[in-house]
Amino acid sequence: MAKQCKYSCDSAAETLEWIKAIADFIKPYSFLINAHVVNFFKDRLWESVDKEWIECLGKESVENLLLIPSGVVQDHWPTSLKEFVLTLKSLVYPREQADLKKVFPDFHTTSLNSVLSQGMNLKKKHEVEVLSAIVSSIVSTVQADAIIDVGAGQGYLAQVLAFEYQHSVVAVDACSHHGNVTDARAERIKKHYTVQMRKFGSGNKRLNVPQTITCRIMSLETLKALSTLLPHKCDVEQPKLIEQDLEQYGSKGNRSSLVLAGLHACGDLSVTMLKTILECEEVRAVISIGCCYNLLSEEGFENARIHYGFPMSCGVKTISLSLGKSSRDLACQSAERWKSLGKEAGLHNFELHAFRAAFQMVLHKYFPEVIITSPSIGRQGKALRRKQQRRIMESELHDEESTYSSLPQSPNMDEACSVIQSGEAGAGDKSGIGLNLDALVNKMSLDTGSRCEGRTISADKYSLFEKFCRSGLCRLGLKPLVDINFLGIWNEVEPYVNLIGVYWSLRAAFGPLLETVILLDRLLFLQEQAGHLNVVMLPIFDPALSPRNVAIIAKKLDTVMAS
Repeated sequence: MAKQCKYSCDSAAETLEWIKAIADFIKPYSFLINAHVVNFFKDRLWESVDKEWIECLGKESVENLLLIPSGVVQDHWPTSLKEFVLTLKSLVYPREQADLKKVFPDFHTTSLNSVLSQGMNLKKKHEVEVLSAIVSSIVSTVQADAIIDVGAGQGYLAQVLAFEYQHSVVAVDACSHHGNVTDARAERIKKHYTVQMRKFGSGNKRLNVPQTITCRIMSLETLKALSTLLPHKCDVEQPKLIEQDLEQYGSKGNRSSLVLAGLHACGDLSVTMLKTILECEEVRAVISIGCCYNLLSEEGFENARIHYGFPMSCGVKTISLSLGKSSRDLACQSAERWKSLGKEAGLHNFELHAFRAAFQMVLHKYFPEVIITSPSIGRQGKALRRKQQRRIMESELHDEESTYSSLPQSPNMDEACSVIQSGEAGAGDKSGIGLNLDALVNKMSLDTGSRCEGRTISADKYSLFEKFCRSGLCRLGLKPLVDINFLGIWNEVEPYVNLIGVYWSLRAAFGPLLETVILLDRLLFLQEQAGHLNVVMLPIFDPALSPRNVAIIAKKLDTVMAS
C-alpha cells in the first residue's frame, strides 16, 4: 500500500516541481512543524491534531509509533491518517544505499586495517571506507592534483586518502586539538607503512602524509583562499599550516586542481563547499554530505548573514519557501534511528519528554523569567549527549550488537540534569531522537513499574517527576520554592502523558521530508548552473549505519569531457 516516490530530480525543472510539492504539503501542518514538544502540556498541543488520529494513536503500541517517521501505517488506522503518512513518505528522498559500482568507474572499497581504523566506531569506519573510495574515483576522473578534506575532524578520511590511496591531501578543521590529533595519528600510521614498505622491498617510496590546517571557515572567501594552496607530496616533517599562514602561503602563485570533500560538514560549511566550485577555478569537483541543519543560517532569520545557507537556489527563492529554526531542528530527525530504537528505549524517551514538558509547566508558573531570558535552556547538554552516544557505539561495536540497540549507562544526577534542560531532545543531535534522555529514566528506575499494552504504569510516577523537577531546578541554579505544587501540576498533566509519544512521532515524521527539501535546494542551486556542472545526488552509505547518507556530487563539465 505504501506509495513510492513519484518525483525525480534529474533536471532543474523536475527538482523544483518536487520542492513545490513538498511546500504545498507542509503548509497545512505548520502548527505541528513549528511547535515545541516542551510546550506540549502548557499549550495543550494535542488539541491541534485531528481528534480521530489522537484517539486511534493513543491506543497504539510504542513499536508502531516509532515506525511512523518511516512511513509505516497500520490497516486499522483512519483513512485520513494513512493517507497523511503515505503521502508524506512519497515526498521523501529515498535513502536506500545506491549501487555505487554503477555510478563510479573502478569503484572498489578497501577494508581498513587496524592501524588506519584505530579510534573509528562502526559508523565512522563504514563512512570512511565508502567515501574514500568515491573521492579517489572522482579524483581520477577529473585528474585532480589534490584533495581538501573540509571539516576534517580527527583526519580519518584524509589519512585513508593519503596513506591508502596515495593522494595529496590537506585536512582543514577549526579545532586546533583535532589538528594535533590528526598529526599524531599520521605519525603512527606513517611508521606502520614505513615498516611495511621496508618489509616488501619498497623502502625508497615516499609516503603521502596529510597536511593539517587549523582554520575556521566562516565565509566563501576563506575557502577560496584555501583552494589556492598547492599541497606537496611530503612526509610528516612538512610544517603544519595555521590560519595566519594562509595569505602568505596562498600568494605564492601556486595553483592546483582540487577536489573538495566534506563528510558531514556542519551547517553552512556544506553550503560554502558547494558555492566554492562555482567561485574558484582550482576546484574541479566537490562531494558534500551535510548535517546539523539546525546550524544552517536562513534568509530572513536572526542568524542569517550576507551568504546564508537556505535557500540557495533561485527556484526556492521564487516560491518564497521559508523553514525557520523549528523546521531546521526537525530536519535532523532520522527515520532510521527512530525505527531501530526499540520498544524499551522508545518508551523511556517518550516518558522523559513528558517529564520535560511537565517541568516546563513548573518553570512557566513559578520561574517565568527563566523562560523569557533563556529560550534555549540547557545547550550544555549537547556535549554529554554526544559523549554518551559514543559510549553506546563503542559498546555495541565490541559486543557486535545492532547499531544503537542498547541504552547508555546511567550518569549521576548532575549529568542527567544537563540533558533534561534541552527543550527539543534530539534537535541537532546526530542520533536523531535524543536517545540519551533515557539515562535519567534508568537512574530513576522506571523499570520497577508494571507494564500494560506497551505502556508503563509506574508504581510511583509522581515521585520520579518531582525528583526530575528538583534536579532540573538545581541544574539551572534555581532554588526550589517552598510553595511549588509539584503534585498539582502532575495531576493536571497525567491524563495526557501517553499522548506525548503520539504527538512527537507525528511531528518527527516531517524530519526526513524537511531534510529532503534542504537537500533538493542545494541540488537545484547547482543544477541552475546549466552547461557548467555535472551534478548528482545519491545515498552513498547504509542508512541503518549512517542515516545522514545523501551525498551531493558536482564536477565541472570541462574536466568531465576531458576525461
